[in-house]
Amino acid sequence: MIAIFSKVKQYWPLIKSLQTGLLILTGVAGYVSARCPIFNLGDLLSLIGSLFLTVSGSTVLNMVWDRDIDARMNRTKRRPLPAGVIDSREAWIIGLSLSILGLLWAIYLNWLFALVIFAGLFTDVVVYTIWLKRRTAWSILWGGISGGMPILAGRVLGVGAVDGVGMLFMIGILFWIPTHILTFSIKYAEDYASAGIPTFPSSYGVNRTRLMIAVSSLLSAASIVISGILMNLTTGYLRLIIVLAVGLTGLAMGSMFNASERINFGLFKYASLFMMTSMFMVILGAR
Repeated sequence: MIAIFSKVKQYWPLIKSLQTGLLILTGVAGYVSARCPIFNLGDLLSLIGSLFLTVSGSTVLNMVWDRDIDARMNRTKRRPLPAGVIDSREAWIIGLSLSILGLLWAIYLNWLFALVIFAGLFTDVVVYTIWLKRRTAWSILWGGISGGMPILAGRVLGVGAVDGVGMLFMIGILFWIPTHILTFSIKYAEDYASAGIPTFPSSYGVNRTRLMIAVSSLLSAASIVISGILMNLTTGYLRLIIVLAVGLTGLAMGSMFNASERINFGLFKYASLFMMTSMFMVILGAR
């Protein structure tokens, strides 16, 4: 038992628990937003379980692939793989096993739900991490697409089809992720440069990057708000999302005119707060 606990403790940083938890939360929000007769605890727990396995598995696989660049960045060089705490071959097997188990669970639950999850897994690991991340700064859009798949999958499980609300939810996540990542890439520009990773600040300059952050924030906020309107979200919860969306857009716009590290870091934190709170509002306000 001690050995198992020790192994889990070693691997826990590899699944990026906060990021994984937020993606699972979006999946739950997508499912609950359907408010349909098939809603039940069994399906909800299966959704959480399958998403946890696939998201964790894909994150571990990404960490295995990126272990060489992580070793060249001060921010990431102490992670278990570049630090040599975990064997890369073992991590590859674990990541692949988690991903396969999650997909099998998803297939058992619903084939269309599983197809959306597979699309997210493939886009994240193969398209974003393996193919594009080291080639172009625009890889973050594909990372955004993969990040939007859990909420779309949850909506699909609830309504049994891909619909407009689900797509808008996905678009909201898609444009939220650049806001989240681009602020990060400005703060750690030297780290990314030392690892040879193309970013928007290094490819197009900080000012254009801040413009893209502002546009992405506006599109993300608008998509989430329109989704809430279309799903007939309870008025009080919808108003709170609108207030948060205005705050996100205003902060992003402000960062264009005041290029301070404090505002940049505040936007990074606020973007996560906006998405997490919005998802809770969707869950609590669905009717």
